[in-house]
Amino acid sequence: MRLTRIGAKGKPSYRVVVADSECPRDGKFLEILGNYNPGKNPAEVILKEDRVREWLSKGAKPTLTVSQLLKKKGIKV
Repeated sequence: MRLTRIGAKGKPSYRVVVADSECPRDGKFLEILGNYNPGKNPAEVILKEDRVREWLSKGAKPTLTVSQLLKKKGIKV
């Protein structure tokens, strides 16, 4: 589980996706799990919590940033 950058130059927005560890950051992914917009105050995090829990149960490992976002939403990693 990692972030994929979308949005215009200077106005980043990210998708939380499940991807193979060998794929590039903005490359192929398996599923979109949510969005993260750090430009809003406070930062906006939208997740499909049931799908996130399912991927975690299958053994998906979130990156450090994604794990911090999951903790903010109350999902144990």
